[in-house]
Amino acid sequence: MAGVLVFDIETIPDAAGIRRLENIPDSVSDEEVVNQALALRKEKTGSEFMPLHLHKVVTISCVIRRTTKDGAPQFKVGSLGDAGSSEKEIIQAFFDLIEKYTPQLVSWNGSGFDLPVLHYRALLNGVVSSRYWEMGESGDSDSRDFKWNNYISRYHMRHIDLMDLLAKFSGRANAPLDALAKLCGFPGKMGMDGGQVWQGFLDGKIKEIRDYCETDVVNTYLVYCRFQRMRGGVSPEEYDEEIQFVKNELLKESKTPNGAFWQEYLNNFSTDLKDSL
Repeated sequence: MAGVLVFDIETIPDAAGIRRLENIPDSVSDEEVVNQALALRKEKTGSEFMPLHLHKVVTISCVIRRTTKDGAPQFKVGSLGDAGSSEKEIIQAFFDLIEKYTPQLVSWNGSGFDLPVLHYRALLNGVVSSRYWEMGESGDSDSRDFKWNNYISRYHMRHIDLMDLLAKFSGRANAPLDALAKLCGFPGKMGMDGGQVWQGFLDGKIKEIRDYCETDVVNTYLVYCRFQRMRGGVSPEEYDEEIQFVKNELLKESKTPNGAFWQEYLNNFSTDLKDSL
């Protein structure tokens, strides 16, 4: 299973965007701007969840699973940029990965949330993403197959939104990643959930947000492996080998200066599900 890019984003409400649209003066703090917007949104809709164009990207985490030119298996997990990177830098780095590798994209609810948010924020930030938007119009040999299999179409496989696909494209059948990962014997979410990201951002917990997002992309990749086994993309033996390979790579990560949380993640693998590990 080479050339896979699993991704997940974490966002906060776009204080600058809200300020501009509502003509709120600079004397009002970003925190007050957002809290007022959240309260108004809840009053109108019953939920504080903001419209997608008013989500600002603070983290994009990825798993890259590929085979290098010399045939070595590679598994990398991390967050793009660093704690001080701008939104534009983070988003551009994501689309640069697609430009470089033309990978199989894998997400959980990427079609419903992550990619639309990235579309809006890339548009606003002047990000260039030509490979991602390729749909075969040029007709040259390098892009011709994108007419029939591209990143944009819901029913093409160059981007697999596992939540959407497993639910047979019915929102009523959607399952949460955390629950499904745990039912498969994987650790599930750790550290926080999406509803805590705004407060975490205010508290300066950027590392914790990045760590949380990284565990989510590993959960997604593990469920993707399970999906590949189900559809016959890998044999049961290859699946077992891949899960063990991921665990070994995460053990290495746990020994790095900023990777101690991976040991806790590894400790949360289930051992009581017969067909999990």
